[in-house]
Amino acid sequence: MTKLTQKGIKFDWAEKEENAFQLIKQKLCNTLILALPKGSEDFMVYCDASHKGLRAVLMQREKVIAYASRRLKIYEQNHTTHDSADMEALPIWNQMHCVHRP
Repeated sequence: MTKLTQKGIKFDWAEKEENAFQLIKQKLCNTLILALPKGSEDFMVYCDASHKGLRAVLMQREKVIAYASRRLKIYEQNHTTHDSADMEALPIWNQMHCVHRP
């Protein structure tokens, strides 16, 4: 679905996109997705990278605090997946550190 928001891409909403949208809507409405940070306990950041995109999850006490994902830009596709995963996790951690100071 992220491809639909890119410049120069024709917006074509077909059954595949509708099914993905309905699944996202169902998950967001029926499940407690995110938790608020608590106290001064440690955070854990889990990262995953591929040659197409980056994903990260910020957790505390086995509860999800934040999700992040994005597609790689062309010039970033030359980075190793390990370096790419580290690049994605840092903005999440910095955002949480600025917002939540125990």
